[in-house]
Amino acid sequence: MQKLRRAFFLLTALVLSACDPSAKNSGGEKPPVRVAVIGGMTMTGMWQELATKFEADTGWKTTLVMTGPKDVISEPFMRGEVDVLTMHSSDKTTDLVANGFGENLRPWARNEHSIVGPASDPAGIRGMKDGAEALKKIAAARAPFVDFYGPGSRELTHKLWQRAGLKPEGDWVLKDESPTPQEIVAFAEKKQAYVVVGRLPVTYGKMALGKMEVLVQGDPEMRRPYVVIEANAKKFPKTNIAGARALADWLTGEKGQAFLLDYGRKSPGGIPLYYPVNAPDGPAK
Repeated sequence: MQKLRRAFFLLTALVLSACDPSAKNSGGEKPPVRVAVIGGMTMTGMWQELATKFEADTGWKTTLVMTGPKDVISEPFMRGEVDVLTMHSSDKTTDLVANGFGENLRPWARNEHSIVGPASDPAGIRGMKDGAEALKKIAAARAPFVDFYGPGSRELTHKLWQRAGLKPEGDWVLKDESPTPQEIVAFAEKKQAYVVVGRLPVTYGKMALGKMEVLVQGDPEMRRPYVVIEANAKKFPKTNIAGARALADWLTGEKGQAFLLDYGRKSPGGIPLYYPVNAPDGPAK
């Protein structure tokens, strides 16, 4: 199953590269920048649009080597087949740098999480913009709450509980027993429970909402950062050093950040799926 999964994401990357004009190096003056990108960014089409804008701004082209989950896209990076890697900040990204595979790790974007729950909303959190305050109300109502095992969501949820000054305990706190991370909302629906999940997989149907609703969103504290990492040229001599630095600088610089800000305005429902780390006119709110 794991081999089939990897083959699927490799095929996805090849198809996206073939369809993406930024992946074709027609002039041959500059070698393409080989990239591995977390799956959500290609699923939404954001990365393809970004790559086209990057090429127009800099003249550098990109080749999408791999897209998918972090463990899948980190493998070609560790083999020296990728010049630039971007995915959520985590222990994994820190280890890639600490173990000498990458360097110059920098945050450049964020995505948002939300609190999903039953339409009956027993804790009365619908429309709230503060995740920690919403969790306080859930705890006070002792309303069922699923501790989602997904690493990113779980880390963020625990930070919200810390901000709330509470330690979730009791029979209202439910263990995540969903068969796969994609089925967590369906599991919560069966239990009529609240759960913290990413807005991106919910918006694009990767996590089916069923009769559940997005009740809390728009809290800056419920965003997770993405980082960009350049391959370590000392370990991988064939690295496109100049291209990797050009892409990483563009992502973290004014033009890349402005792209994210503009892209966010076109997101479904008017709520951005991605936020710049720093907007051109100051820190992103």
